[in-house]
Amino acid sequence: MATTRSVVMGDGLSIPQIGFGTYKMPDPDAEAAVATAIEVGYRHIDTATMYGNEIGVGRGLAVSGVPREDLFVVSKLNNPDHEPNDARAALERTLTDLALDRLDLYLVHWPYPEENTTPLVDTWNVLVEAQKEGLVTSIGMSNGEPEHLREIRDSGLPMPAVNQIEIHPYLPNSDLVKFTRSLGITVESWSPIARGQLVTDPVVVAMSEETGIPVGQIILAWHLAQDLVVIPKASSKARMAENFASQDVTLSPENIAALDGLYKGEAGRTGKHPSTMKRFGE
Repeated sequence: MATTRSVVMGDGLSIPQIGFGTYKMPDPDAEAAVATAIEVGYRHIDTATMYGNEIGVGRGLAVSGVPREDLFVVSKLNNPDHEPNDARAALERTLTDLALDRLDLYLVHWPYPEENTTPLVDTWNVLVEAQKEGLVTSIGMSNGEPEHLREIRDSGLPMPAVNQIEIHPYLPNSDLVKFTRSLGITVESWSPIARGQLVTDPVVVAMSEETGIPVGQIILAWHLAQDLVVIPKASSKARMAENFASQDVTLSPENIAALDGLYKGEAGRTGKHPSTMKRFGE
């Protein structure tokens, strides 16, 4: 089994560098998937209210048999719940659905959905207070752009420990990564294999054939080599194990350069840009 690696977040606490993602995983499937991922060796489990599977994820955590203190559980505030009273109630529902008394990390999923008029700082303050109460250990952003991070910084409130953003070789988001790190915030990759597009990319496929390293491991090793936290998703136990073992893969400088050469910029983005996010449910 691969050794579980951790990185230090912006608040000084540790997070397992590779997590198990549950995006678009139906609730009935989540229990078995999460339990299997934990059996494989994952200790970092990432979910969100938006995913609609927190109850199933919670069941998977419970049946895994792994002590709570050995798990790192992440969820995210849903877009319609930014108003302070709604945000607090949403967090409490998340804890109930997961059958937990605290989260290791709670993120604002999208900072400014177009329909939302609540100032980000007002929402962020709810997370700060929840952290003081022990309902969450660490707090962070997802899809935070420089203007969002500056707004929190300028408020004088504690900074996010993590900023979870879309990153992969097609869209390395280098400027945002650099800015985020300049504020002492740890960067985490979502959509690390570009929603599956990279596994059939001719450059990656050829690299896999040349090195004998599975395509998924090549891509995840690219993230890990940059000290990024990464949360791949998988449905089969074999693929979960393969992804987890990417922690033991070292790419050559030439291979990393070849992956860097896949850059497409905004044309490579697979999700919504935080500045144009319009729908609450996505």
